[in-house]
Amino acid sequence: MSTKGGHPNRRKTSKAGPAKGSGGQKKGLAGKGRTLKAADRPWHKQYTGDDKPQKTQRKQAAERAKAAAEGRTTNIGKARPQRGSARRHADEPELILGRNPVLEALRAKVPATALYVAFGTDLDDRVAESVRLAGNRDLPVKELARRDLDRRTNNALHQGIGLQIEPYEYHEFEELLEIAQTSGTAPLLVALDGVTDPRNLGAIIRSAAAFGGHGLIIPSKRAASVTAVAWRTSAGAAARLPVAKVVNLTRTIQACQQAGFMTVALDGGGDADVFDLPVATDPLLIVVGDEGKGVSRLVAETCDIRAGIPISGEVESLNASVAASIALAEVQRQRR
Repeated sequence: MSTKGGHPNRRKTSKAGPAKGSGGQKKGLAGKGRTLKAADRPWHKQYTGDDKPQKTQRKQAAERAKAAAEGRTTNIGKARPQRGSARRHADEPELILGRNPVLEALRAKVPATALYVAFGTDLDDRVAESVRLAGNRDLPVKELARRDLDRRTNNALHQGIGLQIEPYEYHEFEELLEIAQTSGTAPLLVALDGVTDPRNLGAIIRSAAAFGGHGLIIPSKRAASVTAVAWRTSAGAAARLPVAKVVNLTRTIQACQQAGFMTVALDGGGDADVFDLPVATDPLLIVVGDEGKGVSRLVAETCDIRAGIPISGEVESLNASVAASIALAEVQRQRR
């Protein structure tokens, strides 16, 4: 028996390709059943059942609104998020977490939108006072399951409580100039160069507000922003001191100079002394650098004066917020 070169006992099979719709594979995953047509899916715009699409959409909207009012989350009527969409946008609200931080933020009257408390949380004095302060400010107090609070905080340590704060609204640089120049006192602005720790930022905001500053300038890149941590560290001063973000700090310093400001860079290697500034009573911009690197070379060269703070030889440098506080306090002393 001829097999044209094949094995005499080999089974003959069809060489036809895979069936249409199999993705080019002869063996596929088991299906999940018949896919409903668009006309049979109540959430689809082509649905032809008893419920009209508009009614379904109104029902979904009502359920989402009810869930939001109760502090719950829902995926009703929402598309599946794309990969990477969990990253927080700059204008999205943040949560201050932990019993002490939340209580401090409420005492400092940090602008907030809601207080979240997980079911079963031990109502100690801090939580009880937080709830009372939120009630005094007419902030909604929302109870939710602990797993929901875990999800909202990306499993961060929250101790069963979180305060949702409003996104910080930055001012334009031109607004800061106008505020300083129309304040009725000698204008005083502070700029930060490379300060990346939000706790330093918050502390400097607090010092600037305490010592007569009219505004703060921060770069838009490679610098700390006014986050929940900065809000808390500022002890509420961030609500009183305007902050502007600028793209190019060097050009901003030059714009201040053109507006009549004297510009002083805090630099340990500077020739001048903070405690003997001849320009302390003039319209002034103080530039503070990072504790390690200090102000950048270009920024230092752009400023009119490079001034240092005398310290013991055993200490290499001062914390950025400490240096800013010393300089601001000295300027206020000389102005008085």
